[in-house]
Amino acid sequence: MNIGKVSRVLLLGAAVGVAATAAVACTPLGVGPKASVDGSVLVSHTCDGWYDHRIQIVPGGEHKAGEMIDVMVDPCLGTRPDKPLVKTGQIPQAAKTNTYFHIGYPFMNDKQLMMGEFTWSGRDELASPKGLFYIANLEIYGLQRASTAREAIKVMGELAEKYGYADGGETLVIGDSKELWVFEVCGGGLLWTPESGTPGAHWAAQRVPDDEVFVGANRARIGELRFDDSANFMASSRITELAEKMGWWKKGLPFNYAKVFNPEPYGAPFYQSRREWRALSLLAPSKQFPIHDEYTDYPFSIKPDKKLSVKDIMDIYSDHMEGTPYDLTKDAASEPFGNPNRWPVAKEHKPAGREGQDWERPIAIFRCSYSFVSQSRAWLPDPVGGVLWFGEDAPDTTVYVPIYCGVTELPKPWTVGKRHEFDPESAWWAFNLVNNWANLRWDAMYKEIREKKASYEDVFFSKQAETEARAVELYKKDPAQAVAFLTHYTSSNLDKVEKGWWNFAWHLIGTYYDGGQINSKGAMLKPGYPKAYLEKVDFGGTAVRDLEAIKKTK
Repeated sequence: MNIGKVSRVLLLGAAVGVAATAAVACTPLGVGPKASVDGSVLVSHTCDGWYDHRIQIVPGGEHKAGEMIDVMVDPCLGTRPDKPLVKTGQIPQAAKTNTYFHIGYPFMNDKQLMMGEFTWSGRDELASPKGLFYIANLEIYGLQRASTAREAIKVMGELAEKYGYADGGETLVIGDSKELWVFEVCGGGLLWTPESGTPGAHWAAQRVPDDEVFVGANRARIGELRFDDSANFMASSRITELAEKMGWWKKGLPFNYAKVFNPEPYGAPFYQSRREWRALSLLAPSKQFPIHDEYTDYPFSIKPDKKLSVKDIMDIYSDHMEGTPYDLTKDAASEPFGNPNRWPVAKEHKPAGREGQDWERPIAIFRCSYSFVSQSRAWLPDPVGGVLWFGEDAPDTTVYVPIYCGVTELPKPWTVGKRHEFDPESAWWAFNLVNNWANLRWDAMYKEIREKKASYEDVFFSKQAETEARAVELYKKDPAQAVAFLTHYTSSNLDKVEKGWWNFAWHLIGTYYDGGQINSKGAMLKPGYPKAYLEKVDFGGTAVRDLEAIKKTK
């Protein structure tokens, strides 16, 4: 049967989940070991949308033969009461599993394996309603069952092909202590079933050169597959069959993964490409990247102008396109206080002729659940070498705290939290409160927030080498001592930041209110509005016009 003739009803039904993703978006980066300042492989991710922000450490171990595990969908939505997790099936447990860190999109294991994620959805015809896995499921099994990026790709790819992939198209940036890879996956097609004899997923992976950087933003990024280059490319079995049958590709032509499976990226024009352009321009300003729309690709990866640090990536994640024609702190919508945050606009509320348009989409966005920048380092033992700098809520107003991959427990406020109601027991709400309060007077509060943020992060950076040297000493004596030391160090930092950020939130509330600002002497200052803004909004105009009208009657 020709899948292209499947009824439109089926296509629409299968696309419901895909359509829901169009309101959210993530921006991951990856840095090869020769492109970073210290030889680290860096992976980063902004998880933009309502996703589970709670970090859970899931211990690994040895498992009995015949043991089965439940597959729950969709794991990334664990804090949404309107989308309860559903058991979709079972698969055999592995004989041995690693400890991994579970969150909306699971991001780290105790072998220094790291993953960042973004969605691109892809063709409706690729939906696989009979598939078992979503992307977060694959991340769980990849982290549990693999120690390197290559191993994880093989694990996830084989599972997706065998049991079926039911999610929209997704990309993972995967780093271990030596290599950086990009993995992309979409479904097996509407007619796929476990009994069909065809692969339940179409996936590909490409290695990022060691001296280069990858950026992705909600469109597939892997281009032409080189099937004869197994050192740098991997792909699912029979990956060309469905594409040829559907007329998406002709034998003899290069097989471009993105063009075949994601020819129509979702979102408004420039929704993806603008963030890619901005990040690439910050990474390599000398290259003067042109403006591209969603149909024109930037290079898969690039050499940055200088070697990159963890802080460099954090700074990119705080970007609102300052200093560009798209600067969200300087346009009309930012007035009067330079606020870059833009709330969603329903299609029926958009001006005529602009129904398909949207606000400019920056890298830093208020609706981020969490973000991170991770380091994996081959010259250090795993419990010390893998560290993930984690921040709750929006990246521009968060504090990134180092969490080592060997730790065995975390403070409760970072592991719990409701999102459908205010939860003072959750660290996430402290950061969300600060970000939201800043909307009252962004120009004044953002400066103070950035200073407070730096006061924590600068200390963490300054103590990193000393802390890790001590951990390595302990590891040589007894690995358990190093794990205990880093667990205490990580937990004490998380405690300090969580309590400190709540206090900082109360400080902002007590300082900025009723349009004023309390100064150090306890006096209320009234900064008011910029003069140009008052002129623009016709300050006093109604009174002036009425006075003139009254004059004329006398």
